[in-house]
Amino acid sequence: MGSKNNTNVPDFILMGLTDSEVIQQVLFMLFLLIYLITLLGNAGMVLIIHLDLQLHTPMYYFLSHLSFLDLNYSTVIIPKTLEILQTSNKCISFMGCFTQMSFFIFLAVTEFFFLSSMAFDRYVAICNPLSYQVVMSTRLCRALITGSYAIGFTESLVIVVYMNNLNFCKSNVIYHFFCDMIPILSLSCNATHDIEIMILIFGSLNVMVSLITISVSYGSILSTILKINSTSGKYKTFSTCASHLLGVTIFYSTTIFTYLKPKQSYSLGKDQVASVFYTMLIPMLNPLIYSLRNKEVKNALFRIRQKREGSKQLKCQ
Repeated sequence: MGSKNNTNVPDFILMGLTDSEVIQQVLFMLFLLIYLITLLGNAGMVLIIHLDLQLHTPMYYFLSHLSFLDLNYSTVIIPKTLEILQTSNKCISFMGCFTQMSFFIFLAVTEFFFLSSMAFDRYVAICNPLSYQVVMSTRLCRALITGSYAIGFTESLVIVVYMNNLNFCKSNVIYHFFCDMIPILSLSCNATHDIEIMILIFGSLNVMVSLITISVSYGSILSTILKINSTSGKYKTFSTCASHLLGVTIFYSTTIFTYLKPKQSYSLGKDQVASVFYTMLIPMLNPLIYSLRNKEVKNALFRIRQKREGSKQLKCQ
């Protein structure tokens, strides 16, 4: 097994979350329900924002892209997980595994910068409302979205290219429910120190840049809110940011817990639970967090229903 062609395994085996058949069936039904809610919620958000002209604002522009991202994010992970739980077919090809990992990295990194862009948008809207339309121009919004996608794609490409050059001679068993970087690195018979350092640097930069943006934005927002005299005014202003802040807290805490630590600190059980949060639960929760307490989204849905009912009546006449 000295040559690269012999040491690169043709496929991997994803061990999943549990060996218990009973628990597998319970998890299958749970993850299937989560996936269906994710598809319905995120596709619904994209559609509502697209159809209602009053939602064609910078905030909802970012939100529509976040929903599109979460829709793809969950689709990269959950269908294969459901297949493993239902059919016990744990095999995934070498190419399929690295394709899943590349899309996962691309979408996860992009979400970091989407969330920081949304925080900057809220900062401008609350702290500089008179210049909001000028600052958050269509050009700037597109640049922020394009830049987020570009950073995610670049980091994903660099990491996957480096990892693709590794030889895997220890085992082809991945003790995880999807092709994640750390479990795959543990299978390599090459020295992985350089790649681990590169992943740590990328992750640290992503977290630092986005967290600094979010912290400065919300620090300024909090300062502005405290200057408001009326209690109702403070509550109304803060409520426009509360949903975003909740989504940021869940996403950042779970990803930081998983990735910003040495490979030796990897804990199978704890990291798998954290992975379920940011790969499945967060994409499902985001449209619920941003829409359930959002009157503008509810009003937009009501207007769309009225238009459809009006068009049906015209057709009947």
